[in-house]
Amino acid sequence: MARYTGPKSKISRKFNEEIFGPSKALKKKSYPPGQHGRGRRKKQSEYALQLTEKQKAKFIYGMLEKQFANLFEKAARKGGVTGEQFLTLLESRLDNTVYRLGIAPTRRAARQLVLHKHITVNGEIVNIPSYSLKVGDSVAVREKSKSLEAITTSLSVRNARAFSWLEWDAAEMVGKFVSAPQRDQIPEKIQEQLIVEFYSK
Repeated sequence: MARYTGPKSKISRKFNEEIFGPSKALKKKSYPPGQHGRGRRKKQSEYALQLTEKQKAKFIYGMLEKQFANLFEKAARKGGVTGEQFLTLLESRLDNTVYRLGIAPTRRAARQLVLHKHITVNGEIVNIPSYSLKVGDSVAVREKSKSLEAITTSLSVRNARAFSWLEWDAAEMVGKFVSAPQRDQIPEKIQEQLIVEFYSK
């Protein structure tokens, strides 16, 4: 699959964000990568700002360009504020929910768990990372996979912070998608309006 497999720290430095999780490189080098990274940065155009924000969101959620654009179109067809609808759809993805529940330490790891059939939705195995969850859906670790070291390790260091749109039963290793998240509940530093402007051209 055409997914980014290059240096993670390079992407983090480019956007000055911990895109793939905590990055030591970002703390050591707080300037962009490349031979001109330390130099004087010229003011970015409006289009460059919009493109950068779109690319950043795409990397954060680990999506391909076509997938990303299609999801935006879906959000645009819904009622309400397009940018907020878009972020809600991104957060409703199965791989993102597996990550938010703490079953996997990163979205990339969550994607792997889903692809390798370790995750069930409403009791059925689903191996499609982009599967869109609906309110009331339950996401669980497959019975045979509950002792998997990658999962138990991730859950043992699970962030204590709970997300209000999700519920988690640690004993049964089952989570529930309680409600569609609102913009102020989503912690990602994304200026969704810039993405809306980018696709509105």
